[in-house]
Amino acid sequence: MSNTFGKIFTLTTFGESHGEAVGGIVDGMPAGIAVDIDFIQSELNRRRPGQSKITTSRNEADQVELLSGVFEGVSTGSPIGFIVRNTNQHSADYENMRTVFRPSHADYTYFSKYGIRDHRGGGRSSARITISRVVAGALAKLALRQLGITVNAYTSQVGPIALERDYRLYDLARTETNAVRCPDPQKAAEMEQLIKTVKAEGDTIGGTITCVVAGCPAGLGEPEFGKLHAQLGAAMLSINAVKGFEYGEGFGGLTARGSEQNDLFDPEAGQDRVSTKTNHSGGIQGGISNGEDIYFRVAFKPVATLLREQPTIDQQGNATSLTARGRHDPCVLPRAVPIVEAMAAIVILDAYLQNKAVKL
Repeated sequence: MSNTFGKIFTLTTFGESHGEAVGGIVDGMPAGIAVDIDFIQSELNRRRPGQSKITTSRNEADQVELLSGVFEGVSTGSPIGFIVRNTNQHSADYENMRTVFRPSHADYTYFSKYGIRDHRGGGRSSARITISRVVAGALAKLALRQLGITVNAYTSQVGPIALERDYRLYDLARTETNAVRCPDPQKAAEMEQLIKTVKAEGDTIGGTITCVVAGCPAGLGEPEFGKLHAQLGAAMLSINAVKGFEYGEGFGGLTARGSEQNDLFDPEAGQDRVSTKTNHSGGIQGGISNGEDIYFRVAFKPVATLLREQPTIDQQGNATSLTARGRHDPCVLPRAVPIVEAMAAIVILDAYLQNKAVKL
């Protein structure tokens, strides 16, 4: 099913940008996990629109309602249903897009596949649908807490403004101290100014988010077609506007030799834990976690909807032009940070549960 993700811990999503609500069903949530509704809401607040001058001005509370699967604040093991109601749709802003395709948007491909599309806010292709991922990711994070596993992402590049590649150079606790969600205050200020400039020009810009999974035990992931990095890659590439994924040294390690890239075992780590002196592999070898930090980068393209005139075609293939209206993000990076974390948490918990199923 194209609307369901995961094997044991699964998420099925529903809803459209300008419909009544966005929601989902999480199945496979272990029983007995304390479900902190305030934490789930705080994760949604990180994703919600209208956070700052560099995000869309759509004004939504994004208040989550849990419908099932939780009793007296604890997960029961049954499916957890939830909805987040849409309350601030401006559908009229999209009327000039009813029969016109936005360049590089999903308008044409959805119409080509289904013969019909909801033009209001992009319908099902809208990034608003990622609300469901954030709720499921928050539930996964609550379960991972009990295993000592943490997931932290941050904006590492906007346009040409980039941080050093090594995440260990930064205090990731500072990520939430600025609107861009970048742990380097100086770079964050530069990124924010760039986004404001781009927004004033009716344009958009992309960048990169880095994510770090710490405390992950060795042994997660399947050795052939279910490699852990492949699962993470599939999860990240399913996020709106994502164009690339790399883990560990990624493309940056292509010019090095094997003698420089191999992660040598550290005999000083002690008999109770196998460790490596370096982590060029990004915590995954042979498709299976090795106990080191898992780190990866996700590349986001500039938002396709521009608040400036662009040449395009209509549904009959006739040449026309379009000046988009409405409330759109000039850069998705700040609001995408919790989405990347959510998808990573879902993958790691699902992999952990799969691993529990294959050995005693």
